[in-house]
Amino acid sequence: MSQDIQIQLFENAKVRYLWDEEKQQYFFSVVDVIQVLTDSSNPQTYWRVLKKRLSDEGNETVTNCNALKMPAPDGKMRLTDVATTEQLFRLIQSVPSKKAEPFKLWLAEVGRQRLEQLQDPELSIEQAIRDYRRLGYSESWINQRIKTIEVRKGLTDEWKRGGMTEERDYAILTDIISKAWSGMTTREYKAHKGLRKENLRDNMTNVELMLNGLAEAAATELSQRENPQGFQANAQVAQRGGNVAHVAREQLEHELGRTVISDKRAVHFTTPPDELPLGNMEE
Repeated sequence: MSQDIQIQLFENAKVRYLWDEEKQQYFFSVVDVIQVLTDSSNPQTYWRVLKKRLSDEGNETVTNCNALKMPAPDGKMRLTDVATTEQLFRLIQSVPSKKAEPFKLWLAEVGRQRLEQLQDPELSIEQAIRDYRRLGYSESWINQRIKTIEVRKGLTDEWKRGGMTEERDYAILTDIISKAWSGMTTREYKAHKGLRKENLRDNMTNVELMLNGLAEAAATELSQRENPQGFQANAQVAQRGGNVAHVAREQLEHELGRTVISDKRAVHFTTPPDELPLGNMEE
């Protein structure tokens, strides 16, 4: 499941959610929705009691929620129940609230925005910029991250042109590039940063993003020139693209006198959402 966690506002209340590309579904934080609907001072307790009551009534459609890690107020990633849009519509029926109808309209609007973004990729980029700002990333980091998204899309288009269609192939090719420039596979890199399900790129420093982007851009350029077909040919191009960034990394580390592979996570270089200027949250 994609861990591209985002935040939107409903009447100035933050609602955390993510879009799962594979399942083509939204997953919303249930406690955030409970907070919006009830104004409860302890939405976790409210949800726990409501969940038990609904479960006792046999309402498994609502209570059978996934638990995913999302950023908590303290900046740490903590497990929280999430629900699909369909589950939320059913949940709203069980929570007496004057905000129920406005919130349903808000959910519909979120879905409409997604459809528009699928039709116009530029809207997705604009939304991503707003979301990263809300999460406290700096403008320079956001600019770099957006560039890496564009580069990644170009690379996956090349892999598709080269006959790669399986997610497993994409994952292996990504690991080849990562290992070549950083010395670590994606899993090893995430372990180095103390990550589990979180998105690795969203926890990279500016320099790490630049080097990873260089590796993928180099692989893309080589692929466009050589038109590799089949997994082995694409793997060789991926290795060479990663090698380009490895050379750049070694040169930079020689000049700096230290490694640029960081164990820092996003929490170490972002501003907590509750400390952001109000303007950042309302964009």
